[in-house]
Amino acid sequence: MFTSVNPYNQKKLKTYRPDSQTAIEQKLKQADRAFADWSALPLADRTNYLRKVGDTLTKNKQQYGELMTAEMGKTLKEAISEVEKCATTCAFYADNASAFLADKSIDTDRSDGPAHKSFIAYQPLGPVLAVMPWNFPFWQVMRFAIPGLIAGNVGLLKHASNVMGCALALEDVFRESGLPEGAFQTLLIDSKSVEGILKDKRVKAVTLTGSGPAGASVASIAGSQIKKSVLELGGSDALVVLADASLEKAAETAVKSRMQNAGQSCIAAKRFIIEKSVKKQFTDLVLHHIEQIKQGDPMASETTMGPMARTNLADDIERQSQASIAKGAKRLVGGKRDGCNVQPILLDNVKPGMAAFDEETFGPLAVLIEAKDEADAIRLANKSDFGLGSALWTQDMEKADRLARQIQAGSVFVNGLMRSDARVPFGGIKTSGFGRELSEEGMKEFVNVKTVWVEKV
Repeated sequence: MFTSVNPYNQKKLKTYRPDSQTAIEQKLKQADRAFADWSALPLADRTNYLRKVGDTLTKNKQQYGELMTAEMGKTLKEAISEVEKCATTCAFYADNASAFLADKSIDTDRSDGPAHKSFIAYQPLGPVLAVMPWNFPFWQVMRFAIPGLIAGNVGLLKHASNVMGCALALEDVFRESGLPEGAFQTLLIDSKSVEGILKDKRVKAVTLTGSGPAGASVASIAGSQIKKSVLELGGSDALVVLADASLEKAAETAVKSRMQNAGQSCIAAKRFIIEKSVKKQFTDLVLHHIEQIKQGDPMASETTMGPMARTNLADDIERQSQASIAKGAKRLVGGKRDGCNVQPILLDNVKPGMAAFDEETFGPLAVLIEAKDEADAIRLANKSDFGLGSALWTQDMEKADRLARQIQAGSVFVNGLMRSDARVPFGGIKTSGFGRELSEEGMKEFVNVKTVWVEKV
C-alpha cells in the first residue's frame, strides 16, 4: 500500500492500493491503442487539447496547490506558482510546436545524383514511461508530458510513492481537458515494477528524474532493450561570486535559490564559492537573508519555508552536516530539527572531501567555500561529479561570457536565479545525467528524426 503523509504534522492523508498485474496490463494495452489514435490526429488538434490542459490547470490551481502542499510540504505559494508554471508551459508549446516539429527541407540536389526533394520529418515514438520524483510533483511531470503529448506520444507515469494523490490528479487534468482515454495514465506501482514495464515492447522510451543509482538502473534496462532514455539526476550546483559582483543581490538570490522548496531542488545553489576578498561581506549578507526566513505551517501565507518531505530526507541532511563538521567545517547557523521541520543550516570552511562539498545535499543546507581568485573559483566549481546547473556573479560582462563557457554544467545563469524555463533546454552532464528537457531540444528527444529522400522516376 502507498500512504501519503503530511510532512508538517505527520498526519496520514490517504492510502492507495498498488495496481495489480492485470491492471498494469490493461493500462499498457490502452496506451498502445491510444497512441495509434492520438498520433494520427493533426498537430493542430493535439495542440488545442494541450491549450485546454493549461486552462484546466489555471482553473484548479488552488486545489492542486493545496494537494501538493499537503503531500510534500512546499509552501502553498510555491505550489500554486508551480501549477501556474505548468499552464504557461502548455501555452509555450502550443504556440511553438508547429515550428519545432515542421518538416525541415534539405538541399540534396547534386550533379552526381539529384533528389527531387529531401526533408527531415519529426514523428512520435509511442508510449513513453516517465519515472518522476516528489519534489516538484506537477512540474517534473508536465515538463515531460506537455511536449511529449503534443509531439504525438502518450504518457505512462510512475510517480513517487509519497505523492500518489498528485499523480492521480495529473491524470484527471488530462481527462478533464478532453484527451482520449489512455493518452496519459498513472501507474500505481513501486520501483521494482519499472523493469518489467520498461521491457514491455509497447513501451518505446523512458525519462527519469531522480538519484544517480536509480538513473543508472533505468538506463541499464533501457540500454538492454535498445530504448531511448533521458536522465536528470540532480546536482551540486555551484554559485560563484567574484570580487566585482553585486554582493547584496548575489546573497539574496543565493539564499532564495538554496532554501526554496525547503532546499529540495536539483538546481538549487548548493555550493557558494566566493573570492576571498569579499567572502566576509558576502557571508554577513547571507546570514541576514537566512534570518528573514519564516518557517511554519506551509498552508499559512506568512510561511516562507515549509518542512522537508520525509523524515529520512531530514536524516540525510543532518548526517551530511555533521560529517562535514567532523572534518573541519564550521556551522554558522541552524541545525535545530522537529521531525521534517529543519532549521536552515549554513556551513563555513567547506572543502573538497567533505560530504557537503562532494555529495548532493537535498535540503536546507548551504555551504561557503573560499576561492583565492577567479581561476580558483572556477576550479572549485568544476571539482564535482555533478554538472547540472550553476550561477556566476560578476559585473564584468566580458568576463562573464568567458568564464561561463569554462563552467562544466548543463546551464550557467549569470547574475540571476537558476531555474528551469520552457524556452531553454534543461539537463546536465557528468553524473547529472544526459539528454534534455524543455525547449525545442526537449521536444525532439522522443521523436523519430526521419530522413525522407525522394527521387524522380
